[in-house]
Amino acid sequence: MFDMKFTKELCDVFGPSGYEHDVAKLIMDNMTEFDLKKDSMQNVYARFKSEDTSKPTVMLDAHTDEVGFMVQAVKGNGLLKIIQIGGWVESNIPAHTVWVKTLNGDLVHGITSSKPPHFMSAAERAKPVTMDDIFVDVGATSREEVLAMGIDAGCPIGPDVDFYYNEKTGVMFGKAFDNRIGCLCIAETMKRLNGDNLNVNVVGAFATQEEVGLRGAIVTGRTVKPKFAIVFEGSPSDDFIYPPEETQGAMKGGVQLRCRDNGMISHPGLLNFARKIAKENNIKTQNAVRTGGSTNASFIHTSGEGVPSLVLGIPVRYAHTHYCYCAAEDVEAAIALGIALIKALDDNTIAEINA
Repeated sequence: MFDMKFTKELCDVFGPSGYEHDVAKLIMDNMTEFDLKKDSMQNVYARFKSEDTSKPTVMLDAHTDEVGFMVQAVKGNGLLKIIQIGGWVESNIPAHTVWVKTLNGDLVHGITSSKPPHFMSAAERAKPVTMDDIFVDVGATSREEVLAMGIDAGCPIGPDVDFYYNEKTGVMFGKAFDNRIGCLCIAETMKRLNGDNLNVNVVGAFATQEEVGLRGAIVTGRTVKPKFAIVFEGSPSDDFIYPPEETQGAMKGGVQLRCRDNGMISHPGLLNFARKIAKENNIKTQNAVRTGGSTNASFIHTSGEGVPSLVLGIPVRYAHTHYCYCAAEDVEAAIALGIALIKALDDNTIAEINA
């Protein structure tokens, strides 16, 4: 079983897009057995100390950021006007607790506002919620009080949720599973491979700002220059939306092989190779054809001369909200397939996949 203590720390830590500093530090503190580097964007690179750059490089990717908000203005009554960082459905935002990171780096509790029904007309109740209706309340009564807390325009805001693992059901509850669960997969995969005699050079790349346009991966892809990429992603689960015959992201359904999304059509040879390796190792998989969303693979697979890129998804219920569920067995399946693929890769297999 993967390290549940580290999983909790990863998911609980504050880190909306552009503010992943604490996530980067946590990852580096947990991976001291590797050669580590951090760039100016807070992207973290982990390499084996016995790195052999003469071998083809496989990049393991996951993004460190979570969806959140930013203070746009402080109103006279002490409420914070906010904008989204990453994609939210507005109706999911009100009446939840959040952390506001002050200009001094402190965390202040807040509540996303929700107008009580006592003050709503029938027309207001029927009207869709928009960002103009939602503020963050930090318990202040004036703008001056808020400024004295160190809160002003530009302060980032993230969900306030405590991770919990239910040993009886094997299900995890928490925030930021998109994509701290992917970060966990990189760390665990590299730890389990450390010391093995591989035919490829492995680099773990923890990329920032995926939720606002894959910005970190643009840098990591150019820096690592991989010949092959495995992208670990906390993918939206659909098992509570569609009937069983249409479900492609079922919790406890295994690791998800993404065939298509808005940023990449997966290489068929790569998908077939992954399915073959999964079958040989008795790893449960499910195929996904997505009509929305994308991952860092969108950039990585078009970088350099083209990079075969495989997205391994861990189904996450309620992605891009405050609260998520995912199954430990799906995480283990993603790690197991990542390890099996890396052990099966060499110059010849990569050439065959590209053929």
